[in-house]
Amino acid sequence: MQLFQKQPDFDFIAWRWQSLVVSLLIIAAGAAVLIARGGLPLGIDFSGGSLIIIEFDEPVTEDRVRDALASVEGEKVVQQYGDADANQVMVRLPQSGPEVGTSLEEGAEAVRSALQASGVGNFQVVGQELVGPVIGQELRQRGIYAFVFAMAGILVYVGLRFRFSFGVGAIVAVVHDIMITVSLLMFFGYELSLNVVAAMLTITGYSVNDSIVVFDRVRENLRRMRRDRFDRLVNVSINQTLARTLITSGTTGFAVLALYVFGGEVLKGFAFTMLVGVISGTYSTIFIAASAAILITQGRAARRGAQAQAAARAPQRQAQSRRKTRVPARKSA
Repeated sequence: MQLFQKQPDFDFIAWRWQSLVVSLLIIAAGAAVLIARGGLPLGIDFSGGSLIIIEFDEPVTEDRVRDALASVEGEKVVQQYGDADANQVMVRLPQSGPEVGTSLEEGAEAVRSALQASGVGNFQVVGQELVGPVIGQELRQRGIYAFVFAMAGILVYVGLRFRFSFGVGAIVAVVHDIMITVSLLMFFGYELSLNVVAAMLTITGYSVNDSIVVFDRVRENLRRMRRDRFDRLVNVSINQTLARTLITSGTTGFAVLALYVFGGEVLKGFAFTMLVGVISGTYSTIFIAASAAILITQGRAARRGAQAQAAARAPQRQAQSRRKTRVPARKSA
């Protein structure tokens, strides 16, 4: 599929500093919201909460129950419970208080009041219990360690397969995408859940794969464009892979958008995170990863040039030093 009639020639590298400023502003705003709210809001999977089983006299849809519970504070998970003929729905609520019994009773009473006010139908609470977090502290630490080791592995692989600067660029792009995604999650009031974590892991792989495609083209052009400046070479490589990047991002984005619109409330967080990640991943591949690779490569080239100049001047300095220290011969009487 051909997206452009001819090879595009956009000067992306000229806008790298402006794009960096935009990213920093979004991340700074997200950090401010995070501090103002006292930390990242955790979903039921991380914080635990109450599990309430409700049985209706007549069949009722999950969406109708979810709409009826809109007035109940916190993230709510509404699912069918048991067989469809049983007309039972499971509602999970976050823990609302420090006391176990108080939190459970308050949650059950809030659900009863909301359902009665909505007129959803006759029902009764057939079970309620307090559930712990699915993700404990130890598992959270292991997840962080796994992420750090994964980033190190990506750095080593890309560094050996291409260049070290390319590996750093890929890591910078991944960190950028995660920070942008978390910032937008904070702006729109989403909580951190297992679905959101799964989406973040997915966009991590997506971002790395997109960056590798560009870096692979850069490596090919290094053989054919040796005399060109490195930033010019990278810009040409981005333009050459631009159609592929946009087509891949577009198809993925439309699929995720459909999931966001028609997937129901349970998948909203996952779909939103994926949608932000796809857009941010495309943006970071073009601007962030390439810019990081250029800065590192040009910095190393500048250091090598300075060292070469210093090495070339060393013999001259030594000769001048010998001439200054040479003692003149005495004249005979």
